Formats: sequence, C-alpha cells, structure tokens
Amino acid sequence: MVWEGKKPGVYGTWAECQAQTDHYTGAKYKSYESRAAAAAAFKAGWKGNWGSGAAASGAGKSKPASSYKRSTAAATPAEIEYDSISVDVGTRGNPGPVEYKGVDTQTGDIIFSCGPISKGTNNLGEFLAIVHALALLKKEGSSRTIYSDSVNAMKWVKQKKVATTLPRDASTEEIWTLIDRAERWLQTNTYNNKILKWQTKEWGEIKADYGRK
Repeated sequence: MVWEGKKPGVYGTWAECQAQTDHYTGAKYKSYESRAAAAAAFKAGWKGNWGSGAAASGAGKSKPASSYKRSTAAATPAEIEYDSISVDVGTRGNPGPVEYKGVDTQTGDIIFSCGPISKGTNNLGEFLAIVHALALLKKEGSSRTIYSDSVNAMKWVKQKKVATTLPRDASTEEIWTLIDRAERWLQTNTYNNKILKWQTKEWGEIKADYGRK
C-alpha cells in the first residue's frame, strides 16, 4: 500500500504500487500480509508504520518496503515503463481480418484503434500498430516508449520495410495500402521513442491484448 505517492491507496500487486511510487520524491509505501492489515495501516497513517518508526513500534509482520521491492525485482528482468503506449493485434485467422489498437500501459485506456482490415496477418497488424503509435507520438511531440510483443514487427520497423509472404491481390489491397504508407512514413521521418519487447512471461499479457488466444 502507498501512503505518499502519485495516488495513495491500497494496491494488490507490486507493479501497481511501483507505478505510484517510481520517480516520486518522498514516497512512503509498505507491503502487508493481508489487504485488511494494509487498509488498517493506510488509515492509521505512515508515522509509526513506515521506515524506522515501524521497527520501533513492532508494527505487524510486514516487510519493509525496500525489502519487498528487492525481492520482487529479483524475479523481474526489467521494470515496466508505465509512461508508454502498448500495442497489440486481434486477428480471426492468419491471414484473416485484422484489427489493432494502442492503449495507455498504466490505465489500459484506448488511445487509438484501427480495423477490422479485411485480410492481413498478425505481424503486419503489429507493424502498422507500432508505426501508428510512432506517428501519433511525433505529432504530439512525445518521447513515450512503445511496447509490442511481436519481434518480427519490431525488426521490420527498424528496417523500415516488411518481409512477408502475404500476396498483393484484390483481397489484400486494403492492408497493403496501409503498409506502403507506413513504410513511407518510416523512410521520411525520424523519432527518438524506444520500441521495447513486452515481456509476456514475466508481466502477463500486454495491456492491449484482445484476448483471442
């Protein structure tokens, strides 16, 4: 739970707690063995329950916040950058109808969405989603990070060119028009946004996931 942070309150996971305390000067937070104990400590306030005061008063069976942070971080190879956009694709068949969206990584709020596009592939949809995010962030003058769970799409963005076996024909004209436009954007624009791989095994499904596994 968080006494002092971006949004004080009782949280169920370290990731939620961390989102409220990272880069917050003077943050005060602590873990408890039950939500009821955390709620009681939150209501009582941080004095006597946080830092050296907690040790002096023998408060509960909780761990110091710093210990909780270290033990959790040890199991996680990298911390999530919550000031970011996460993108993902929803498909029905591969190839098949494709849609994609970008969401705020912290809140899950949808920032943009596109589709369904009549016929395409998962990786092509991911590629379009990343470029859509880049173009939007450049327009806003934002340096926010972008997360994707597609290694191929990230490689194509870096190369400014897709490598796909999807044929160009009447059934794929819609997605190829979008791909050609996205490639032109990459070839004529620069950006300083980081594009990072979402670590699904450690963090769970990406926030933009369509739940169609």
